[in-house]
Amino acid sequence: MIEERGTEAPFSGEYDKLFEPGIYVCKRCGAPLYRSEDKFDAHCGWPSFDDELPKAVKRLPDPDSLRTEIRCARCSAHLGHVFSGERLTEKDVRHCVNSISMLFIPERKVEKDTIVLGGGCFWCAEAVFGLVGGILRVVPGYAGGTTENPTYKLVCEGNTGHAEVVKVDFFPDTLSLDRLLGIFFAMHDPTSLNRQGSDEGTQYRSIILCTSKKQEAAVRRCLKKAQAGYDRPIVTEVKQLAAFYPAEEYHLRYFEKNPHVPYCTFVISPKLAKIKKEFGL
Repeated sequence: MIEERGTEAPFSGEYDKLFEPGIYVCKRCGAPLYRSEDKFDAHCGWPSFDDELPKAVKRLPDPDSLRTEIRCARCSAHLGHVFSGERLTEKDVRHCVNSISMLFIPERKVEKDTIVLGGGCFWCAEAVFGLVGGILRVVPGYAGGTTENPTYKLVCEGNTGHAEVVKVDFFPDTLSLDRLLGIFFAMHDPTSLNRQGSDEGTQYRSIILCTSKKQEAAVRRCLKKAQAGYDRPIVTEVKQLAAFYPAEEYHLRYFEKNPHVPYCTFVISPKLAKIKKEFGL
């Protein structure tokens, strides 16, 4: 199947009806491809996903000239085909994948690292990190303060101590912490205290919240190295993560769902273009 671009019989694959938490990786090279939360039952007989991990899948015209083939971006193994316009989910995309092309790894066995980053509005940070290969998941939220279970309204009032942040789960074997933080510094001004552009307040401060002492030591080394590229002192706060509170549902995938609102058009879109060019995304 992988080499000859074949298709397994419908309803015969072991992952057709599997909906356990975890990830799906390429059977040939082990590259992460899909998250379980993006899997849905399309009643078609093959595992179906309405999203892929960033930079994980490449699309090619199928020899039949009617379909679009999908392959592993790392090793070019055949995965299946991708369709749109069926309106089966909100994203209106269906990756129809052969079970035999993948291996499932339960969530508890996924080798990942987690870091929480704040550098202005989390709508922008979520959109930027959504471009980066080697990232499993990006979740906007609040952290760094003392108020339990804060709301967006409370955080905007500036009395919770929390910053707008994104929790980033990433594969350290694929995406180094140095590169991840390089993108983080490029997406905002780490020398600006409590302000990014027209967004002003402690909730917009530059902050890195670490999930281990080892990670914190590595972050501080990166911070020291990054300082050489700035004329002014970097003011990024670095400390251990105490608690992370996910943002309200309407903040999730904000740029993707609202690309034409003024903030997305005039602030996020130019920033994405800059990051794509600078890091080859």
